[in-house]
Amino acid sequence: MRILQLCKKFPFPLKEGEAIAVYFLSRGLVEQGCTVDLLAMNTSKHFYAPSDWPAEFSHYTEINAVKVDNKLSTIGAFQNLFSRESYHVSRFDTPEFAAALSEALARNNYDAILLETLYLAPYIPMIRSKSKAAVVMRSHNVEFAIWERIIANTAPGLKRQYLRHLTHKLRRFEIAQLKKYDLLATVSAHDLAEFKRLGYQGYHLVAPIGLDLDRYPVQEPDVLQPLSLGFIGSLDWMPNQEALEWFIQKVWPMLRRHFPELVFEIAGRNAPAHFLKHKVPGIKFTGEVPDAAAFMAAHPISLAPMRSGSGIKVKVLEAMALERVVLGTTIALEGIPAQDGKEFFLANTPEEYVQQLLGLRENPHLARKLGKAARALVKREFDYRDVAKKLLAGIERLD
Repeated sequence: MRILQLCKKFPFPLKEGEAIAVYFLSRGLVEQGCTVDLLAMNTSKHFYAPSDWPAEFSHYTEINAVKVDNKLSTIGAFQNLFSRESYHVSRFDTPEFAAALSEALARNNYDAILLETLYLAPYIPMIRSKSKAAVVMRSHNVEFAIWERIIANTAPGLKRQYLRHLTHKLRRFEIAQLKKYDLLATVSAHDLAEFKRLGYQGYHLVAPIGLDLDRYPVQEPDVLQPLSLGFIGSLDWMPNQEALEWFIQKVWPMLRRHFPELVFEIAGRNAPAHFLKHKVPGIKFTGEVPDAAAFMAAHPISLAPMRSGSGIKVKVLEAMALERVVLGTTIALEGIPAQDGKEFFLANTPEEYVQQLLGLRENPHLARKLGKAARALVKREFDYRDVAKKLLAGIERLD
């Protein structure tokens, strides 16, 4: 089977969730005997020089990264106020990428076109007109749901009104696409249930984000030597910004009163300027790190204070694979069949963060027990080979 994988950004380096999800699925499909080509947008924000294709991508038969300028602009945002189009989506609908897709469809006879996220949906009409390939939407999130949660946590005012306007158009677009897919593959049962509630009646399956545990060697955790928290993620992603602002303002002061020695290190690229101005005792902003797994392994406790977002949080899965203690919210664990106190510790309020850390300090052996259970869960539910097999079987049933 020959598959064309479409991406809204070049999926490298393997430091953030979307890139990891794209990489391991494509690798798994190739290991199942498929031929997989990659056609990605090479955006100014995530630009990757064509001369430096990573060695990890040798499993692809063809790679094409199309230079696309989709920067947010004040003028574009203002003009979109008078359009029915979703500004979230329209920035990814470009003539350059359309031309590259048209050439790929003319050159190769594909069995399936794999759309990685909703933002590739504008190209479905072209695919239908130029190919008989099955259209597979791999939904990483319920996109509009992310923004609805952000709005719920935004203070009343012009910003909230504008976000509501954008989200209304995104929601309308996302629902309208549901009837266009041959197969909808969501990363979680939670997201699939939401799409069904919104009216999706077509063929579907859950194909979660997969990992290769060989890439996550285990170091035994010790929650007392020293007691430290770590957070890693893209700091230009609004749900991450929102989560950290809330944690620093609402949770951290209470934690420091109970744990004066506690250290919290934050890593990630593209941190906004106001983040770097935080001068809070015990908190360190490290910026982008060369090895995300090594960073997580260095901290016994991985923090996931998400208050918005959708889909599966890959950094939570990675921390679990490394046998770290994940301390996070209900939203952070959505789509992951883990139990509070068995594979992670749940904390939605400042008081719950304090209680969970007090429990760990009094019973440090729980860290090792929980970490091993978490890694076992990842091996059982999120092995990239199993995910690829499941998706491939679903595509084959479309014939």
